[in-house]
Amino acid sequence: MKHKKFLAVLAAAPLLFGIASATTPLAGMPAVTDQNDIYAADRPNQLSAVVANFPERVYVPNHTSNTLTEIDPKTFRIIRTIKMKRGPQHVVPSWDLKTLWVNNNEGNYLTPIDPMTGLAGKPVYVHDPYNLYFTPNGKYAIVMAEADKQLVFRDPHTMAIKKTVPVPCSGVNHADWTKDGNHFLVSCEFSGTLLWVNTAKMAIEKVMKLPITANKSPMPQDVKISPDGSTFYIADMMSDGVWVMKSNKVGAFTLIKTGKAAHGMYVTRDSKTLLITNRGEGSVSVLRFSDNALIAKWKIPGNGSPDMGGISADGTQFWVSGRYNNVVYVFDIVHGKFLRSIKVGKEPHGLSIYPQPGRYSLGHTGVFR
Repeated sequence: MKHKKFLAVLAAAPLLFGIASATTPLAGMPAVTDQNDIYAADRPNQLSAVVANFPERVYVPNHTSNTLTEIDPKTFRIIRTIKMKRGPQHVVPSWDLKTLWVNNNEGNYLTPIDPMTGLAGKPVYVHDPYNLYFTPNGKYAIVMAEADKQLVFRDPHTMAIKKTVPVPCSGVNHADWTKDGNHFLVSCEFSGTLLWVNTAKMAIEKVMKLPITANKSPMPQDVKISPDGSTFYIADMMSDGVWVMKSNKVGAFTLIKTGKAAHGMYVTRDSKTLLITNRGEGSVSVLRFSDNALIAKWKIPGNGSPDMGGISADGTQFWVSGRYNNVVYVFDIVHGKFLRSIKVGKEPHGLSIYPQPGRYSLGHTGVFR
């Protein structure tokens, strides 16, 4: 009897001693299957039934050419080039994995692509769609309206506006969510700030300024959270590295130097490492999550401008746009080396390789959980 009473006291300890219990996840969000790894559904070739029959393709938005290039990653051959509206920036998988959205932000349209055929559908008018994300429960699409200085919450299918949130910063562009889905961290490139946003309330709760390093104002880019949900990483082009922020210490930052003009970040399929593109020096840094150590750097022969991309379904290749070299780069993840480049249109940007493993998409060029 005494043993049972002792266990009861232990169970009630968080309440007795005022210890915060685990937060309730965002309503409607698919349950986290592994508390130590939110990317557990992203293992090699672990394709959802929704995408299992889609042909693997690389979709490259050429910002200045106003085109979309489609590549067969098995042969490295260009299949087709499709005319887009003005200024395509990113190719974004929808939350339900059924559609790819091309963000034509200068033309003010989202163009749907059918991943089964690779063909474009009827463009949907959306003002200033620089980037596109989806809430973890699939309730809203969020347009990062960079020029308009807004987060625009929309219907994820029709793109009808549900709520517009003005942002107190310039260059709003990238984001990622906490493990429980209740908050997301947003980068503002041109003001060197970050926003802490409440997902359900669709409201900004905190505005944070990144530190100045070497007399350079920060320019935050991509945002990514660690597999265990404990840490956010923020790529910073001007600080030449990634800022580290603990999820439970919002606003406290430390810097890891990776390379000149750090830009995009991608979690490998084993959830052990983070690939970081250093756009200003033509390299990719490999960071190990367990101790935040930089364990490798892959260099592009003759330099280059690696920007945004994604990892192949089998986890063996990393495809990334060469923003200012009018090419796409392919890296061999298994052997840790540059593989080849493929000529595409002018100023390729937010490349997406599709399909990829995962249960649902948070957007950008493919952030899956």
